[in-house]
Amino acid sequence: MIHVFNIPAITWTLTAALLLGGSYHALQAARTRHHTDRVNNILHALMNILMAAMLWNLAPTTLLAQIAVLTGAALWFTIQAVARPEFKTLCTTAQGRLKCAYHALTMAGAALMIALMNQGTTPAQGTTPAQTMTMPMPMPATHHTMTTTPHSPATPTLDHSPALAILPATFFTAAAVIFLILLLRARRQKTTHPKTTPPPHTRTNHGLEALGATTMALMFATMSA
Repeated sequence: MIHVFNIPAITWTLTAALLLGGSYHALQAARTRHHTDRVNNILHALMNILMAAMLWNLAPTTLLAQIAVLTGAALWFTIQAVARPEFKTLCTTAQGRLKCAYHALTMAGAALMIALMNQGTTPAQGTTPAQTMTMPMPMPATHHTMTTTPHSPATPTLDHSPALAILPATFFTAAAVIFLILLLRARRQKTTHPKTTPPPHTRTNHGLEALGATTMALMFATMSA
């Protein structure tokens, strides 16, 4: 396990949150008939799975492939955000463009996090194994002896610059607050103005977005410490 947090319970909680979000998007991808929405939900589900796998250092040999997929997903959402209005299947409204732009930043943030969490190996103290030969005093039936200092085991480290994680941590913290405000506003609107209440899936999306942004903010904040 990559020790993003020293408390396993927190790592398990983040894993559960990521898998919850991934499962929801996978279910939405299976239900929707809109091809663009299906692709978007598949990418979100994949991002959540990759983030959960990163917490436990699963599939480290596919690191470059994971970064490439998430970078491609960020580009895909960027294209939707800047698409011309003639492309009706992409983001056309102002709210839709803003949503796609945020998702592009989310995918880029996930790719950055995986890149920063690249696990390297550095030798522990005593990196240069010293091989010393001792020549004892000549004695009968005594041979020259060789004593070799054992190699120190390699110690896994996280090769990243903490400064690179500060800005994403701040951004996703602000995003979590905004989505939480939107969720609370929708719930209050359901009580005061039932006829104009947003549909249930909108409130669910706000809740999952707030949860996802909080998870990203916590992980980046830990890396910047």
